[in-house]
Formats: sequence, C-alpha cells, structure tokens
Amino acid sequence: MNDITQLPAAAGMAESGEVFGPQVDLNAFVEEFGDGLLASLNRSHPPVYDGEANPRRQAVMAALKRAPFPEQAEVVHAISALLLDRHEPAGIINAEMGTGKTMMAIATAAVCHAEGYRRFLVIAPPHLVYKWRREILETVDQARVWVLNGPDTLVKLLKLREALGQPSDGRPEFFILGRVRMRMGFHWRPAAARKRVPGGELAACPQCGGTVIDSDSEVVSLSQFLREERRHKCRHCHSPLWTLMRPQRATGSLQRDLVLKALRKLPTIGKVSSERLVQQFGEEFLATLLGDNIHEFINLMDENGELVFSDRQAARMERAMATMEFGFGEGGYQPTEFIKRHLPDHTFDLLIVDEGHEYKNAGSAQGQAMGVLAAKARKSLLLTGTLMGGYADDLFYLLFRILTPKMLEDGYRPNVRGSMGPAAMSFLRDHGVLKDIYTERDGDSHKTARGKKLSVRTVKAPGFGPKGIMRYVLPFTVFLKLKDIGGNVLPPYDEEFIEVPMDDEQAFAYRRLEGQLTTELRQALARKDTTLLGVVLNALLAWPDCCFRPETVKHPRSGSLLAFVKTIFGEQQPMPKERELVEICRREKAEGRRVLVYTTYTGKRDTSSRLKAVLTQAGFKVAVLRSSVETQRREDWIADQVDRGVEVLITNPDLVKTGLDLLDFPTIVFMQTGWNVYTLQQAARRSWRIGQRQPVKVLYLGYAGSSQIACLSLMAKKIAVAQSTSGDVPESGLDALNTDGDSVEMALARQLTAT
Repeated sequence: MNDITQLPAAAGMAESGEVFGPQVDLNAFVEEFGDGLLASLNRSHPPVYDGEANPRRQAVMAALKRAPFPEQAEVVHAISALLLDRHEPAGIINAEMGTGKTMMAIATAAVCHAEGYRRFLVIAPPHLVYKWRREILETVDQARVWVLNGPDTLVKLLKLREALGQPSDGRPEFFILGRVRMRMGFHWRPAAARKRVPGGELAACPQCGGTVIDSDSEVVSLSQFLREERRHKCRHCHSPLWTLMRPQRATGSLQRDLVLKALRKLPTIGKVSSERLVQQFGEEFLATLLGDNIHEFINLMDENGELVFSDRQAARMERAMATMEFGFGEGGYQPTEFIKRHLPDHTFDLLIVDEGHEYKNAGSAQGQAMGVLAAKARKSLLLTGTLMGGYADDLFYLLFRILTPKMLEDGYRPNVRGSMGPAAMSFLRDHGVLKDIYTERDGDSHKTARGKKLSVRTVKAPGFGPKGIMRYVLPFTVFLKLKDIGGNVLPPYDEEFIEVPMDDEQAFAYRRLEGQLTTELRQALARKDTTLLGVVLNALLAWPDCCFRPETVKHPRSGSLLAFVKTIFGEQQPMPKERELVEICRREKAEGRRVLVYTTYTGKRDTSSRLKAVLTQAGFKVAVLRSSVETQRREDWIADQVDRGVEVLITNPDLVKTGLDLLDFPTIVFMQTGWNVYTLQQAARRSWRIGQRQPVKVLYLGYAGSSQIACLSLMAKKIAVAQSTSGDVPESGLDALNTDGDSVEMALARQLTAT
C-alpha cells in the first residue's frame, strides 16, 4: 500500500500544500451530521427489523418455559424477520460470549415451529451436546430431542427415515449432532463370495455368483480383491461388492463392563456404588437411561419409590452429564454422509451451527460436512461470538458454505479443477488487505549494462473492508453485546494492559539472544530460507517467561546451535511477571475474589507448574487444570476445586475457551496471549457472563522491550478488525497498543456507534 503524499485541490488543499477554506475535523463532522447520515442510510438500506415486535412471535416466546430477556427477544425478532419474512437462506447471530446464544437459537426455533417448521438440526461442540439437550427441554414444552452423538446414531437416523412420511403430532423435533461425528464418509470393507477353482480361489458376487473381473476383463483372486481400497460393483448384476463395517453390539459381560465404566465417570459414583446400581437395576436398563434419558437416570427411584440419589448428588451429576456422552449401540456410518445420501432435501427445516467460526478452514473435514448439512437444510442459523479472526479469508469459506448462491452471484466459484483457492484469493483482494513486498537485487551484468533482479511476494494482513462488511456481514447478521443487556444483568467489565520491566540481567540476556537470533534469521532470509522464522519467533516470545531454565536454540534442519542462554532465575526466585502476578492475587484475595491465570506454555516448557509453585509459596491455594482432565469433566472438576477453597486457577486458555462459565473467577490474568484471536476473545469472556455478580477485570501482562509487546500489538490490530465485523469498535484493553491510528472507516464507526 502506497502512502498518500498529495491530496487533490478539491479536497481543500492546493498543489503547493497550502490549506484554504474552512477545515472540519472528522469527529466534529460526524457529531454534527451523524443523525442525517443515519437517516440517509436507513432510507437507502431499510433495516430488516425496525424494532416493531411481531405480536404473534412475541406470544410464542412469552409462552416458553424460560422466556428470553427483552434484548435476547429483539435478536430473535430480527433473525426471524430475516429468515421467515425476507426468505434469506441463512442468518448469523454474532453475540458476545455470555449473552445466551443457545437461548436465542432455541427461541428462534420455537418461533419457526409456530410458523410451520418441524425439525431442527443442531451442530454443537462435543462437550456441549447434552447441555443443548438440557436447555431445549428446559425451554420448549413437549420438545422431542434426539442426541446424534453416540455409536447408536445410525439407528436413530434410520428410524427418522422410516418416520418421514408420517404426519406431525405438533411437537417440535430437535436433533443434536456432536461436531466430532460430523464428517463425510463411512467405514467399509470389500465383500465377496469365495469361488474355488483349480489353483486357488477367485472373488465372486454374493448376489449373482458371477466372477469379479477388473478393468482389463481379468478375473480377480479373492486375496487380491480383499486388499482393494476402492468400492466396486458387480459387472453382471451391479450389486455392491462392499459392506458397511459395524462394531459389535456390546452384550453380556462386555456390556456390563461398559455400563460400569460409564457410571464411574459420574461424580459421587465409585466402584461400590456402580456395582450396586447394576445389580439393582440391570445393565440393559441403565444403558438405556444413560444413552438418551439422563434426567430419568438422575431421578431414578428404587422399588420403594425413594430417590436413589440425594439432592446434592443429583445436582453434581446433572452438571457433569450436561457435558457428557454415552452410547451403547451400533455405528460406523458417518451421520453427515447418511443425511446427504439417504435423507431427502429439507428433511431438517433449520440448521443451527453452534460456535460457527470453528468451520472457517478451507480443508477442514468438519467445515466441509457443515457445508453439506447447510445445503440439505431449508435455512441455516450460525451462532458465534467471534465471527472473524482479523483476516478477510476467515470469512470466505464460512460464507460460501451458508450463503452459496450469493457468493456464486458475486463471481466466487471453483475453477475448472474444483479448487476454491483462486476464489478465496480474489475475495481477499476485493475485501481484505494484501501486502505486495518487492525485493530488488543486483543481477548479473549484461554485455552493455548492469541488470537488476526484481522479485515480489504477497502476504495477507489484518483488515476487512467496509464494502465487504456492507455486502456480506450487515445484511445477514444480528449483533448483541453483553453491555446491551439492560436491567443490571451484567456487572462492569474492564481490561488493562500492564507492561512489566525485565530485571537488568534478564534484559541483558534477552538483548543478546535477540541479536544472535536476528542475525541468523537475516542471513537465512537472504538465502530465501524461511525455516528459522517459527523457531526464532517462538524463542523470543517464550524465553522471557521461561528463563528459569537454560534455553538452547537449534536449527530445525541441521541441528546446529544458534544460541544458548543460561538459567537466569532459580527455582525459589520469582521473575518480574510472577512478582506482578503475586501482587495482583494478593489484592484480589483481600477483596474476596478468585483469580484465573492463563499461560500458553503448558507443554515442554511447563510454566504452569512453576506458577503454581510460586503462588503456593506466596500462601495461595492453587490448582492447575491440565489437558489430562477430559473435556466433558472440566466443568465439574473446576466446581470441585472451588468447593475445596481454591483461590487461583492456572490453565491454558485453549482448555476453557468454549462452553464453560467460570463465574467464580471474576479476575483473569493473561501471562501470555498466543496468536489466536478466537481463543483470546473467548477465554477473556469466560467470567463476564449472565449470572456474574462481581465486576470483571481482565489483565494482560507483557515484558517491556520484548517481542511480546509486538505480539500483543498484532493481536490488538486483529481484534480491532474482528470487532469491526461484530458491530463494535474497541476502546480499551489491548486496543491501547493499536497505534496505527483511526482510518476514516474506523473514525466513522466509532462516532456512529456512540450516537
């Protein structure tokens, strides 16, 4: 991008640079004429929903067992107007983490059901499948809910296909599919009859008995056929020569062991209790309850009509089972493949995609499967709190999967080889930011003159243009921020960046390490060798937080030593960031507040154990959540730690970024942030959610004069872009590091959203 060095005279500046005429500051201009600008915008682009609630739809929401908040109801009205009145194929609810996207989606489904929709398919993260089931049953009266997340998923889909021709009984039907089950394809193996001939065995068709022949009309031996990696049909009767692979159904002692193992996953149930339950009720009955009737299991009664579990046990188990899955049936055929091949179009009236941004990647099997399901459903509703991660191509594949006709209309279509890469690059050029980097080198001398060699490479940068926002985001998206929910539902939220100076010895060692690695990187790049980029960046980012151990940096290919730094801090000697963290925890403890600490180095470097030791030595009760705790058990594990009086919880933000409500930890401290905007934004809002009563603080720590500041600055830019597509313009927290200044679009957006 070229710098603007001269403005035309019509813009208020002569060619000589002399200013003439009155000058109006942009902010003052927007403040003066903002109302007129908004009125003109509303005339040229009338809103889909103007705030006048539909009485019939409002009555439907009021009749729910749990009515949405007024602001949530407004979102439901808007998305219903988009899907039902404007007949758009898809809509997006871009609501901040903690605003109740699940509740809004369920209320939207209820409104759609009142207007003739029958079946709703929900795609959810695996640890939220049963949470969706629970919330649907707690919200929609007489709703039928099927969980398509266990090995018996195929059985349920077959029953659905059998019931397609039957009339509706008026009850809404919800099908919840776990994301890990959402892939295309199925497990199969070759199947053929054995035909004995002199000298061996040939493969034959099980239906007609004809000998299997290959493309060269040669007979195929049985052993050769069973090694085939492609599915074939009989050339005589066209019957398939393959069969679906199904795991054996658990029976007898095997099923008993599976049920016992499942029971022991539940809180308050150990070895003795699980054996007693199986002996009392039988493994078949318990398998049925655990598979699809968890509420009946929690309210299980003995032969005398007494509840088996106490209120405390029931509460613990219900909380745990909301994020658990059990299955004791058959499977093997991927459900998305079955829906694509064996269910008619529009079997599902509305597809609800939870955590929709997870399906943005080009080659993701889950993303492709989501696109197939969206094409099979009548309408699609995408739920997300972080629509994009800062780059324009974050949106391309997501939009193509839910708004295919519009993207094709705009010319973004596969090339002759079926690749979407050129279309994605075209979208990025049209609506994103690309940097063309030119490199000029002296070339070999020609006979009469010296030559120069010019090379160019293109890299993407954070940014999404206003034209793209107006074309693809605003017409299909409803925004909701936590601060928009009134009625004192949420407490204050504050973000702060804290720059921590390094100790003298630490700073000296860092500068030396930086000099050595930068020199090596420059030399490698001069040879067009980019293999050192990741190594150097990771080392410079991590070392200031990991200088309690020696650091050895080696070349990833040759293994040669690039740099070595000795240990700076001993085991009992806290580092500057750690001292700052201890002070933060002391202040928060004095106010009766727990602290959640995020650290991204939890693998080989393992800063979490170090932080636990430092904080424990300072007198705090500390727990570390590690990846060894199963995803579905993390919420209950954290609740156990709170019951035990933990004051500081340390974890990697990836482990808690979705689905968990960490209301017990109103103060959050990022020791590092990583590079992922989605993870950062999701993790930062784990505590500021509906139900929180205490003010929430989020603190970001970074070492002064280190690469961490550059990392935080880039994250600030990406967050600014991401929030510009979320109806918000950041003004605090990491945005303090976004020193590029306001563009015209950003200044306009800041003023217009403030009016």
